[in-house]
Amino acid sequence: MELTTIWFILIAVLWIGYFTLEGFDFGVGMLLPVLARNDTERRVMINTIGPVWDGNEVWLLVAGGATFAAFPEWYATLFSGFYLPLLLILVALIVRGVAFEYRAKRDDDRWRSRWDAAIFVGSLLPSILWGVAFANILRGVPIDSDLEYVGGFFNLLNPYALLGGAMTLLLFLTHGALFIALKTDGEIRHRARSLALPVGAAAAVAAVLFLGWTQVETGSVGSAVAFLGAAGALLAGLAVAVRGREGWAFLGTFVAIALGVAGLFLALFPDVMPTTLATGTGLTTTNAAATAYTLRIMTVVAVIFTPLVLAYQGWTYWVFRKRIAVHHIPAAVGAGR
Repeated sequence: MELTTIWFILIAVLWIGYFTLEGFDFGVGMLLPVLARNDTERRVMINTIGPVWDGNEVWLLVAGGATFAAFPEWYATLFSGFYLPLLLILVALIVRGVAFEYRAKRDDDRWRSRWDAAIFVGSLLPSILWGVAFANILRGVPIDSDLEYVGGFFNLLNPYALLGGAMTLLLFLTHGALFIALKTDGEIRHRARSLALPVGAAAAVAAVLFLGWTQVETGSVGSAVAFLGAAGALLAGLAVAVRGREGWAFLGTFVAIALGVAGLFLALFPDVMPTTLATGTGLTTTNAAATAYTLRIMTVVAVIFTPLVLAYQGWTYWVFRKRIAVHHIPAAVGAGR
């Protein structure tokens, strides 16, 4: 197997890790004003992701860095063409991270409510825009013969891309609701599980429409298998959620997102950014790749450090595996997280 193909697969794995892990904490952030009835319940919800949300974002940083090093032409065209949506995602992630840290700095309801709104918006925007961005990568964008993006922002707001944004939004909401049901106890747990079912049904409809459209336009046998697996995992997760099996339900949405993202990359390969122009030149794993020497060095580094990162993150989830309820929140600490 060529190194370019290996690195395409590794970048796909990084995005799978990012969406399966960051997806549920986006969902928790968006559900903060929906499920919590008071500040103590909001603190419970935030504490479910408090130890892990920043570690989940490492997957995005590594995916971006790997793309820059392994496929510099892809990185350059992507970040120049998608500048505005990616900037909005970056700002949203920064504001969201600041909100997690600063909401507890002052014992004031108005102060905390403003940071809670920042968490909500900082989770909502990326949930939609990541779907829009990836849908446009799959559909193709105007790239000329010099490998330059020649479209505008509104080229990205097409029906297919908006459907992709709706799908990721609903999937992350479902994923987050099931994570809250898995990690909390009491009233929040029951509310989250009840909400996951109707939102999950809407996510299933959006996923079938989007993935079916993708399969018709650019799909392969491999992507079809992955999409069918994703649909089955999502439906199975919702089915066991009805019976109160939150762990299996969360695993279902986790596998559904993982297989869905894998299917999108299978449908994209060997392209990395196709063009919609008849006279343009699309980006592939061949013409967008770095030199063979660069890829060899990166492979050695990845082999050494990837297992260490996975082990550390797995240990973090194991340490903070227990459920959280309102009685775990000290009543005397009014502004604490």
